[in-house]
Amino acid sequence: MNILDQIIADQKILVEINKKNVPQKALEASPYFARPCHSLRNAMCESHYPAIIAEFKRKSPSKPDINSNADILTIPLSYQSGGASATSILTNQKYFGGSDSDITEVRDSIDIPILRKEFIVDVYQLYESKSLGADVVLLIAEALDKESCKLLAMEAKALDLEVLMELHHESELSKINDYIDFIGINNRNLKNFNTTIEASLEIIAKLPTDTIKISESGIQSPLDVVTLWQAGYRGFLIGERFMRDNNPGQTCASFIDTVKSLCHEN
Repeated sequence: MNILDQIIADQKILVEINKKNVPQKALEASPYFARPCHSLRNAMCESHYPAIIAEFKRKSPSKPDINSNADILTIPLSYQSGGASATSILTNQKYFGGSDSDITEVRDSIDIPILRKEFIVDVYQLYESKSLGADVVLLIAEALDKESCKLLAMEAKALDLEVLMELHHESELSKINDYIDFIGINNRNLKNFNTTIEASLEIIAKLPTDTIKISESGIQSPLDVVTLWQAGYRGFLIGERFMRDNNPGQTCASFIDTVKSLCHEN
């Protein structure tokens, strides 16, 4: 069993526990549930520059101590101040050191969209995401069959949540459906956690031309972003590159400034 299989198995158990502890009706009673979502699609379409989705995460299975003392109250706010188009927040506790409260604690402090980075396997988690104040949810194609991808994307849209479907290889292209807003190509192999932006460059010609494309993980330099931007990607999810530094927000701002300068030059 690889790490993704283990995470999904654990997640299914956790979802059943959460359903018993917090019924769906209780989620719908959240003050955030009726809140209009911030649109990442609009933010990306209105931008003349690559859209940076700056991620907040404390650790990962491949890097158990990225930034264990990271402050959720200050970092996403500093991402926004630095020019990020959105922030991604990992809520998985066991493998990424996250918490659902990481979203609720910062929701009222920022106006940019929040992507809830979670391993979603059940419709219940969509209601969870909405109740926390998330605007966008992640569906990992490798963790879901084609029918589940469509059902979850459709249910997410019914809740006014935008959908990022993450692909890892060409065999998952058949899982793309009309309810997703973004196709994300994860440059990290979830079976061995190696990363290379070549994964994004190799598959882009096979992706639907009318869908917004996001490159995720393994992006280390502004030049990486410009290379991917010129290839056709419009969004760039970057986490560890910022989070491993002492001041992630400042690092993010400097990174975005350099990206803009390179875009002018090219």
